[in-house]
Amino acid sequence: MDLITNLSTGFEVAFTAQNLLYAFMGCLLGTLIGVLPGLGPVATIAMLLPTTYALPPTAALIMLAGIYYGAQYGGSTTAILVNLPGESSSVVTVIDGYQMARKGRAGPALAAAGLGSFFAGCVGTLIIAAFAPPLTEIAFKFGPAEYFSLMVLGLIGAVVMASGSLLKAITMILVGLAFGLVGTDVNSGVARYSFDIPELTDGISFIAIAMGVFGYGEIIANLAVPEEKREVFTDKVSGLMPTKEDFKHMTPAVLRGTALGSALGILPGGGALLSAFAAYTLEKKSRLRPGEVPFGQGNIRGVAGPEAANNAGAQTSFIPLLTLGIPPNAVMALMVGAMTIHNIQPGPQVMTSNPELFWGLIASMWIGNLMLVILNLPMIGLWIKLLSIPYKWLFPAIVLFCAIGVYSENNNTFEIWMVAIFGVIGYLFHKLSCEPAPLLLGLILGPMMEENLRRALLLSRGDWGVLVTRPLSASLLAVAALLLVIVLLPAVSKTREKAFVED
Repeated sequence: MDLITNLSTGFEVAFTAQNLLYAFMGCLLGTLIGVLPGLGPVATIAMLLPTTYALPPTAALIMLAGIYYGAQYGGSTTAILVNLPGESSSVVTVIDGYQMARKGRAGPALAAAGLGSFFAGCVGTLIIAAFAPPLTEIAFKFGPAEYFSLMVLGLIGAVVMASGSLLKAITMILVGLAFGLVGTDVNSGVARYSFDIPELTDGISFIAIAMGVFGYGEIIANLAVPEEKREVFTDKVSGLMPTKEDFKHMTPAVLRGTALGSALGILPGGGALLSAFAAYTLEKKSRLRPGEVPFGQGNIRGVAGPEAANNAGAQTSFIPLLTLGIPPNAVMALMVGAMTIHNIQPGPQVMTSNPELFWGLIASMWIGNLMLVILNLPMIGLWIKLLSIPYKWLFPAIVLFCAIGVYSENNNTFEIWMVAIFGVIGYLFHKLSCEPAPLLLGLILGPMMEENLRRALLLSRGDWGVLVTRPLSASLLAVAALLLVIVLLPAVSKTREKAFVED
């Protein structure tokens, strides 16, 4: 009964004219940036963070959440029609989706992606509503030692789940932790690593790093891609409804993808990208039915499974953020930034101190998923026209918008220079194949880890044993150590590398 009461409160909040408008804006922007290659939700949310200052907290978070799960829908459109992932989690959709478009079956591919995403999004939201309250109750038992251990687990989880080289992922975490040390020491009030630059005494701007590395860095990388590589199948989208045979193949794939994505989204370092790769690997391992198209040649399961998984993962990744205050991926790290802007402390107290925001955000996800089906299927013609716009015309507007957004944060030109510097650094990361998401997690979790470790040591009078004598803290550290040992095993390391190959 409590769940029904809470959800009715949430729908009351979500159904106000203002919140419906911002949910629609978020979904529309999410679809737009998902469709446009090279502009992911991390870059867009980073650009829009300064604009949320003027919005009420609930409206701001509803809009940013809409951008995140909206990008999962929009990314599949570009993957299927242009052979370019509009969003990183749509990388595997390219493999079979584009082949379906080449065979004149772009319509059923887009419908499979849209309907699979809608079902998975609704299930993911239901899981948040059901599991968030009991997890919040557990979170209230956490002290500084437990929070420190949980953040250690989060960082190790980010390393384990990051695609590519383990060494590079660890390096990115350490770079993020180092950036988090810049600023004023909380206890002594002494400036550290600021190099006598007054603007650095408050630390390196989170928005400047996020916007530079993910925004400008992606723009520079995309300008290096030749325009000729973009072949748009504008004349091949007809007959959106999948056949009876298509439904027979895609339904079990959607169910498997939803279950897998829902579980992986909750894990530290998880979310949409990992869920999509894991779902595609699972589908490839399952036996082909008689007469079914092989994978890599236009199998509808290769579209429906990963698309359902990335949406379920995107939704359930809100659980650790809302219940524990720990961001499991880069987008959730930005959501922490958005909550901080509005003086909201992420964690278990959000549900008790701000229930309208908590349940309003969850209810808005159902509404947003319905909006996205309407935006993505009947309006497909509009997105196809948008894909024909040359990227060289789009990027100057994006760069200008970024500069205005970061300047408006503190009315300081120093921030613009910081974004430009981190833009170059972001491009270098791209060239070196270093995934920047762990850096953002290190930057967010680093200061929180330091603060909780210091608090735990103060309460225990300098006894480091407090981290292993408290049962919950010891259990979390044990899981973190086990994860690290398992991933370093040669057999597991090879399997992990294969999982992130798109063949």
